[in-house]
Amino acid sequence: MVDVLSQNEIDALLAALSSGEMDAEELKKEETQKKVRAYDFKRAVRFSKDHIRSLTRIHENFARFLTTYFSAQLRTFVQISVVQVEQLPYDEFIRSIPKMTILNIFEAEPLEGRMVLEVHPNVAFAMLDRLLGGVGSAPTKIGPLTEIETIIMEKIFSRALESLQEAWRTVIDLQPRLEALETNPQFMQIVSPNETIALISLSTKIGDTTGMINLCIPHVVIEPIMPKLSVHHWFVSQKKSRAPEEVQALEQRVTKATLPIVAELGTSRISVQEFLSLAVGDVIVLHKSTDEGLQIKVGDIVKFIGSPGTVQGRMAVQIDEVVSEGVEEGYDE
Repeated sequence: MVDVLSQNEIDALLAALSSGEMDAEELKKEETQKKVRAYDFKRAVRFSKDHIRSLTRIHENFARFLTTYFSAQLRTFVQISVVQVEQLPYDEFIRSIPKMTILNIFEAEPLEGRMVLEVHPNVAFAMLDRLLGGVGSAPTKIGPLTEIETIIMEKIFSRALESLQEAWRTVIDLQPRLEALETNPQFMQIVSPNETIALISLSTKIGDTTGMINLCIPHVVIEPIMPKLSVHHWFVSQKKSRAPEEVQALEQRVTKATLPIVAELGTSRISVQEFLSLAVGDVIVLHKSTDEGLQIKVGDIVKFIGSPGTVQGRMAVQIDEVVSEGVEEGYDE
């Protein structure tokens, strides 16, 4: 938005120009001078605004799934929301997190490489306290994890990765698998320090305890599926997949549908004059010998060859042959 000067500011500016305090030529030079912006090669831009928007949309769903999962597990008030999605060098991310934190290192096939779900100690220990029967408060002093605490955290965060799988399902079917749980960021080197990562920051509240959950996704890991993160791909080429139960229900309804079936005696061709002179008792000769079977059509498609007859006083047709014409075509699920 362009700033508009007040009348007093305009008068002061004219007075300064008239008195010589400001030089009009210098002002013109400043306007025409090119503004150069420094480019930091250590902070290479690998994710476009389109990619950032798509990652934000995906992980807003992830936050909702996590909220549902942790609420059910902890049986207390849980609120998780996306605060920011940004790109930065990996070493900058490592420097920004606490020296003692919970680092869930995992892989997600078919993607190659490792990602990290970092959980602030306040949040992690509040969850642990709640699972062990406490009120869900964070400890005043955080020490090393015991073996039991490590096993419990591995279990709860391993299942939390299922929420990530569900959030990414519209883009790719991931199979996240927890590889290790670390507490010291200095011991975790999943990519080179200058590698660009996407950092998704989730504000988390467990009862009265607040903290952050950070998801670190290296660019090199999701580079093969970057085209799928474009909005154009989402809304144009993405096909909605049906759930197995939907397909099963559709198949059941189709099997109960009614179909018209016709046994055709034969066909013939006559002139208009012959048609106009037809009367009761006239015989139309068909283009079919008495040895040939009848064509049995389902809709307009010939499916069977049969022979005419009677059953319990009604006209009937017996199927003698199944023809290949009109074989069912496959359909997309």
